[in-house]
Amino acid sequence: MAGSGSGKVVNLRAARKSAARDSARRQGDENAAKFGRSKVQKLAEQDAAARAARHLDQHRKGPEQGDE
Repeated sequence: MAGSGSGKVVNLRAARKSAARDSARRQGDENAAKFGRSKVQKLAEQDAAARAARHLDQHRKGPEQGDE
């Protein structure tokens, strides 16, 4: 019986779980490449938005004399 060509015994539940993990990891990597931004990019965008809001607030007209 030695060398009869039988393969390695595999637990199908574990194989399915492993395949699902690999698929989820691959999908996560794709999403990170499409939509992910680094911390530096996020902070730069927040800073630009804060500067734009501050600039807009500085140029806003105040209430006029007859507007009460």
